[in-house]
Amino acid sequence: MTFFARLNRPWVHFIVLGVLLFYLQSIFLPEPRPVVGPLSESRVDALQQQWFASVGRLPTPEQQDRMLEAELDRDMLFQRAIDLDLHLYDTVVYQRLLLNMRFLQMSEGKTDQENYETALEMRLHLGDEVIKRRMIQVMEQLLLAANPPSPPTEAEIAAEFDQRKEELRRPTRYSIEHIYFNREREAEADAVMAQINEQNLTPDQARQLSSPFLPGYQFTGQTPDQLARHFGASFVENLQKTDPQAGGWVGPVRSTYGLHYVWVSEVEPSRDATIDEVRLQLQRDVESRARETALRNSINATRENYEIRR
Repeated sequence: MTFFARLNRPWVHFIVLGVLLFYLQSIFLPEPRPVVGPLSESRVDALQQQWFASVGRLPTPEQQDRMLEAELDRDMLFQRAIDLDLHLYDTVVYQRLLLNMRFLQMSEGKTDQENYETALEMRLHLGDEVIKRRMIQVMEQLLLAANPPSPPTEAEIAAEFDQRKEELRRPTRYSIEHIYFNREREAEADAVMAQINEQNLTPDQARQLSSPFLPGYQFTGQTPDQLARHFGASFVENLQKTDPQAGGWVGPVRSTYGLHYVWVSEVEPSRDATIDEVRLQLQRDVESRARETALRNSINATRENYEIRR
């Protein structure tokens, strides 16, 4: 019997037809994708309140859309982690479920393993926010491992440096010592300053004339922001108005706390940073953005396998 004659048998036709139907079904009637969402009204309200507590106003429609999309992505990643049984191999989940069983007072007389299995049977892992955050974190790590970002090149770091040169500019730095006059001694300030100048006292010698000042009396290589943390922003503004020069006294300079007679030992002018000074910062920032992009691309690809309902 020839090969073509064998193909003419009914059972061969049946097999071929079955395979063809199976193939067509997979194309025209695919298995339904897992559904994520929609978010309940209570969850949407909670997200809006969190936003309001953070920024002091409700989100705009565009901001709310992004917020809801991010929350649905979190649900999707959590569902994917559960589908992959990742919770069954995670020690954080294990310890959290044991803690929940003790909190529910249902662990008496049982081993840890028995309590763990009971918690899984009760599906406690599905409603625990700590476990959800952990599983999302694990899924993000897996997505990045599967689609790792490329390390930053020297050209990317150089481009980042050029783009942010003004932001990275090194601020003026001041090295100062001061004599402090609290509110009760402000009337003495002129006389004490005159004494310091007449006797040509050094800052160390003049310090005995100062009121106590808790942050200290000597500050080296301080930026305006650093000085403001010790003296308040008004002190920095008033000090800069005097155009301080190294090797002289300026003042009195008013601060939040009182008056100060300030010895300026050094002023390092502001300048552009060199790329070597900020290389590590630039590299971290470029790597962080590349990681965010790679993760976002992976999440977008994962979303294709789910039906997202808003």
